[in-house]
Amino acid sequence: MTAPHGVSFSEAAKVWARVAALSFGGPAGQIAVMHRILVEEKKWIGEQRFLQALNYCTLLPGPEAQQLATYIGWLMHRTAGGLMAGTLFVLPGLLAIMALSWTYVLLGKVPLVTGLFFGLKAAVLVIVLEAVLRVGKRALRNAVLRAVAATAFIAIFFYNVPFPAIVAGAAVLGFIGGRLDWPAFRAGGGHASGGGPQLSDAQSLLGEGTPDHARPNLRWALALGGALLVLWLVPVAVLWAGLGAENTFSRIAIFFSKLAVVTFGGAYAVLAYVAQQAVDTYAWVTPGEMLDGLGMAESTPGPLIMVTQFVGFLAAFRDPGSLSPLVAGTLGGLLTTWVTFTPCFLWIFVGAPFVEVLRGNRALASALQAVTAAVVGVILNLGIWFALQVLFAERRPASFAGASVDLPILASANLPAMALAAACAVAIFRFKVGMVPVLLGAALAGMVGSLILPG
Repeated sequence: MTAPHGVSFSEAAKVWARVAALSFGGPAGQIAVMHRILVEEKKWIGEQRFLQALNYCTLLPGPEAQQLATYIGWLMHRTAGGLMAGTLFVLPGLLAIMALSWTYVLLGKVPLVTGLFFGLKAAVLVIVLEAVLRVGKRALRNAVLRAVAATAFIAIFFYNVPFPAIVAGAAVLGFIGGRLDWPAFRAGGGHASGGGPQLSDAQSLLGEGTPDHARPNLRWALALGGALLVLWLVPVAVLWAGLGAENTFSRIAIFFSKLAVVTFGGAYAVLAYVAQQAVDTYAWVTPGEMLDGLGMAESTPGPLIMVTQFVGFLAAFRDPGSLSPLVAGTLGGLLTTWVTFTPCFLWIFVGAPFVEVLRGNRALASALQAVTAAVVGVILNLGIWFALQVLFAERRPASFAGASVDLPILASANLPAMALAAACAVAIFRFKVGMVPVLLGAALAGMVGSLILPG
């Protein structure tokens, strides 16, 4: 099947499989990979359309990178294309996290395994930094948008302002700026910061018009939305009715279904909430295990929110009921992934046609543009939190000017992690080494180091 833009379904499947295999480093890295392959290399869609889709996905609950893949797949090859792109984007991470979860519970703290995760965590720090810079150059095109990102970072990092409040504030500012036609909020306004020539929508294979299948169809939206709701919620209802609300599988299904609805801002924004609930409320994992799961998700292809699969695996593994722990853990992980990602297709297939119609709405485009700028600051916040966890063994709370922040205790610095992260930075920024070689090299270095310095 070949669409009017000339890209066959089978060719698209190969491209999406490649995108999925290279999608390391969390949302920032994954979005950068998609941009490089789909916009710069394949020229499927233009710069403005890519950012418009990204802005919409940023507003949705759930993983924005997976939803962006679904959105673009849907634009190119209808519903089947969206299902294919979204599923392929998740599949490598699902398999990798499941294999690592089995390794984690069976091998525990074997030095080679510990060294593997140590090396991957150090490399991922640098990969996320490079990806944030890459995406930031595209999204933060002028001083006003950079100021929005900086304000969002300060608000969440120093003052713990809730993410929804940050999104709402940025959206209002952008909407007003668009209505008043402020130059900083004009679509394509400002100057790209080193982003180079940008592919216009008209120059892309998809073109600048709206495909016929992307126009709103209320009857189709209700039918498809109803089918997805059944696939998502019927398993949850069956577990709740058959096993009871206090059963671990029921609690996993209900908790992560709620998570799929209320956690806006993508994987980065949701991690703090997941950690708090999984550690403090449900006692499914310890803080250290949560960080190990984050390291797994950062170090494997696929959405960063796949860390929830690891959480669901451990929760069921430790309360298997009549099942064997490994079988229960596997089912718990798969259940978590199902209720996490099924709603993502619902948000795209029902909402995206209306977003496409509003692509020319200046105020809406400006609001979404401002939200994306704010999310760059939120991503930077989590990147710094992750760096503090990896590079320093101890931190102390500090307060000043009404702000609250955890400061690293310099004496607890992890010098081997710093050295390995520095080596990865030189490889990526100075010698332009790709993500996969850097990850493999860092993993090997960590494993060798665990044999030489097992303590």
